[in-house]
Amino acid sequence: MLKQDETVALDADRLEALYLQLGESNAEDVVCRALEELAARLSYSERCHREGRLEDMRKSTRSLIAIADQIGMEPLARVAGDVTECIDNGDRTALAATFARLLRIGERSLCEIWDLQDIPL
Repeated sequence: MLKQDETVALDADRLEALYLQLGESNAEDVVCRALEELAARLSYSERCHREGRLEDMRKSTRSLIAIADQIGMEPLARVAGDVTECIDNGDRTALAATFARLLRIGERSLCEIWDLQDIPL
């Protein structure tokens, strides 16, 4: 059995800058809304993929890039861009593999940032 383990990295400097710029309360609100939106868009993208609605999937996945980038989830943003590229190229095999990777990284990133919120910046 092949074990697929994705390394995720959060840009703590980006999060710290967000907290300094907005203040703790406002930054926490932004991060929480971003996490909720990421989870919703990942779920929606997965549904679109299952149903073969690639244009809707592309829009949803593309929006993940800006959201992930805003809160320092660079690997998630990068792989979301790769998924978008697979859709644009019409490569369904690469799309299936890359999208599976996006879901793994998305799940791990969401868990990681929730854990990080317990640490004062």
